[in-house]
Amino acid sequence: MKSPILGSSYVARSVNAADNRMVNLFPEAIPEGGKEPAFLSRCPGLSLLATIGDGPIRGLWTFGDYLYVVSNNTLYKVTSSYVATSLGTVSGTGPVSMSDNGTQLFVACDPDGFIYNAQTNTFAEITDIDFPGAVTVGYLDGFFVFNEPDSQTLWVTQLLDGTSIDPTNYASAEGSPDGVVGLIVDHGELWVFGTNSTEVWYNAGNAGFPFQRISGALTEIGCASAYTLAKADNTVFWLSSDARGHGIVYRARGYSGERISTHAVEWQIQQYGDLSDALAYTYQQDGHAFYVLVFPSQDTTWVYDASTQAWHERCGFDETTGLFTRHRSNCQVFFNNLVIVGDYEDGKIYSFDLDTYADNGSIQKWLRSWRALPTGVNNLTRSTHHSLQLDCEVGVGLNSGQGSDPQVMLRWSDDGGHTWSNEHWLSMGRIGTYGTRVIWRRLGMTMKIRDRVYEVSGTDPVKVIILGAELIVSPTNA
Repeated sequence: MKSPILGSSYVARSVNAADNRMVNLFPEAIPEGGKEPAFLSRCPGLSLLATIGDGPIRGLWTFGDYLYVVSNNTLYKVTSSYVATSLGTVSGTGPVSMSDNGTQLFVACDPDGFIYNAQTNTFAEITDIDFPGAVTVGYLDGFFVFNEPDSQTLWVTQLLDGTSIDPTNYASAEGSPDGVVGLIVDHGELWVFGTNSTEVWYNAGNAGFPFQRISGALTEIGCASAYTLAKADNTVFWLSSDARGHGIVYRARGYSGERISTHAVEWQIQQYGDLSDALAYTYQQDGHAFYVLVFPSQDTTWVYDASTQAWHERCGFDETTGLFTRHRSNCQVFFNNLVIVGDYEDGKIYSFDLDTYADNGSIQKWLRSWRALPTGVNNLTRSTHHSLQLDCEVGVGLNSGQGSDPQVMLRWSDDGGHTWSNEHWLSMGRIGTYGTRVIWRRLGMTMKIRDRVYEVSGTDPVKVIILGAELIVSPTNA
């Protein structure tokens, strides 16, 4: 029978109910003509492009022909050949928000703000006496718009000049009496996120502060962290908070929020406690639009794929402890025809490369666990598992070194996912051995709760494509 290895990550509050973990793999649907309706593909590895400053990489932005990088307390201008020039010093230690008007780059460091003018090649802190500080910044219709820290207040700079603030050019987001967390510009509109609500503004051409709230565009869903606001798949994504709780992930649908997180993901998130340091970025690769949600204090990264509506974990791997960690990426930009991410710990910037199977030379471990029997098939009788064959791309070995004879490890749990067997290793085929069969035999009998969860994983730097799993099993009627 077909064993349901395909799907997404779903580890429920009780592993006896669901223990389908997916790490550094993501599903891709095959609309027609495929061997199976979908397959699992290995996540992109990290290919080092350059080291910019000391790190961490707090923000990435591009306009004109240059990449702009905030590394530690320095803003750098980077050429297409990755030659970096220091522009000046910025403040703070956390993520930054950036936007440009085609000439000026605004860097919001919460609370300080900085402007780099690409035409005059000048960089300076915003010293206008009326500048109240900025958490997040966007650009709309000639104005930089930003939210003042710890307030309900939105501000705009003077037209096409981020260095100048008029003391009357502000407004309050008062659709709900909560403070503004952050803002983002999307489709020519200004989305303003509070702790308990979200409202949408448009350019009404008003004197002074030109924007006005759209009547009816208020939803009682707030935002847990300003740096989880990101755009992808023609809409806005964020990690929510409201008067009833927090920890649900939404995407905008019209002027309201559509829940995209699952109960399993939400259960994980709500165990994290304080979500204020969460951050996110988005990127697109091979038609997959990914929302990457990082929880630094929990050392964890979750990823939502809008094309399949499926979640997976994106992880680093600690070879000393053998444990998964948060992914090394901290922020993202598209530059030089590459998806580029910055390191959360040092000054390295990498490209996301689907043909690289390691993270800057370090192990990228992948893992998939799943229920052996399809939903509704287990009748709680003992069964004998004669064989499990992994339907995967084989003959993927390298010419030499680690991965010349790539291994896949199998283990299983007969108590629903609480305890596990030893690992059983098999080859995925040396280079060119396309007839290799990845099949484990004589896998024993299910006991205890008469349920089995399988897990496959690997660490070799080779291509991984999994199309399915075939299980030969017979009941014992006991």
